[in-house]
Amino acid sequence: MTANKSTNVTWQDGDVSRSNRENLLAQKGCTLWFTGLSGSGKSTVAVALEQELLKRGKLSYRLDGDNIRLGINKNLGFSDEDRTENIRRVGEVSKLFADAGVIVLSSFISPFKSDRDIVREAHRLEGLPFLEIHVDCSLACAESRDPKGLYKLARAGKISDFTGIGSPYEEPQQPDIHIHTDQQSVEQEVEAIITELEQRNLLLKQA
Repeated sequence: MTANKSTNVTWQDGDVSRSNRENLLAQKGCTLWFTGLSGSGKSTVAVALEQELLKRGKLSYRLDGDNIRLGINKNLGFSDEDRTENIRRVGEVSKLFADAGVIVLSSFISPFKSDRDIVREAHRLEGLPFLEIHVDCSLACAESRDPKGLYKLARAGKISDFTGIGSPYEEPQQPDIHIHTDQQSVEQEVEAIITELEQRNLLLKQA
């Protein structure tokens, strides 16, 4: 856990509660954490899910790995330490969105179990739902897609510490949702996630 270097700071509560915001939006704030290899389909299913939630009148927001590294985390590289800090920051941002009543769709390779567990625990301490979604496919399948040409570069030795090639990916052992993008259609994947959200009563009925 990262130590807090700030001193003389305290959390400032407001007069509008989380339940106030959730009642306004008719939904429960939560974080859906999409983890998987590069090319596994994390962003694809998150984009499709965002569209389906919009159709249902639900407010969601996607936090995508590349997008975050172009802004808030642009000072981080891909060492183990920087990967850990990347996920820590994203976890904190996800918490803020979820506390606002938003359904957060966080798509990050997040290869290390310990980092994902820290984010889950941070949500638990705040009473915020956190669902780990393993976006699963074989390395061969992910590499055959290679939408950004990164596997090719990694195989050529031009990218070091690339997850699945030069750096390990620790698969979730008990994910809250497990989808197989080399076996299911995007529609089936979205349906599985929506079903889980409904079963957990996170999609409230409109007033």
